[in-house]
Amino acid sequence: MSPIPCRVLIRRAYLEPTAADGYRVLVDRFWPRGRSRDALRLDAWARELAPSPELIRWFGHDPARWEDFRARYRAELAMPERRQPLQALLDAAYPRPLTLVYGARDEERNQALVLREALLELAAG
Repeated sequence: MSPIPCRVLIRRAYLEPTAADGYRVLVDRFWPRGRSRDALRLDAWARELAPSPELIRWFGHDPARWEDFRARYRAELAMPERRQPLQALLDAAYPRPLTLVYGARDEERNQALVLREALLELAAG
């Protein structure tokens, strides 16, 4: 069982970082347009935990594909080679809050929400 960060937060890359964010990690495969490294104030970029390029292209942020995207991304996150990077992310953030930073416009249907679920399940054992 892994330690659970106090909180796992989700923030768009286009919002200003706050002191309450704790450990900030970009969880996109591609860098957010128009944002500098200084502006994002990241502790890490977990590109290897982002959805595969094929899955990103297939989803295309189409709300009608959200449930299928979610299931396919969860399957990617369940692959054995993803367990160590997921665990490392939890370990790096502990005991601070963990903030998953993403660039998508849709705040209700994005990979950070799915990744948060997977991280919390891993931490809970």
